[in-house]
Amino acid sequence: MLITFRSKAAAEVVMYQEHAKRILELLNKDLHRGVITAAEAAHAVALLEHEVAESRKHAASEEVTRDVNAHHGEDGDDNDHEAAEMVTFATRAYPLLEMMRAAKSGGHDILWGV
Repeated sequence: MLITFRSKAAAEVVMYQEHAKRILELLNKDLHRGVITAAEAAHAVALLEHEVAESRKHAASEEVTRDVNAHHGEDGDDNDHEAAEMVTFATRAYPLLEMMRAAKSGGHDILWGV
């Protein structure tokens, strides 16, 4: 399921619900409908920037590494599959973080689920 974030400050940001969940839980917001007010935007930006910085400190988990290795031959070379490319939390959060920054500086709210 998709969530569309809207604000007068920026273009719409569309995210899969499972990816938006981590961000919205961090901000103590409802997954299905809510608002980040202009007054809350500065705090939301700070929280999300901190979470992005923390996520960059940690390498891919052992479980993910094991799963990737299981899909490749003994030599680590499998022509039937492309190399796995991880999409980091920082990459997924970036568009919404930029929207939050624009909302903060423009004094606009961010809405979803309405």
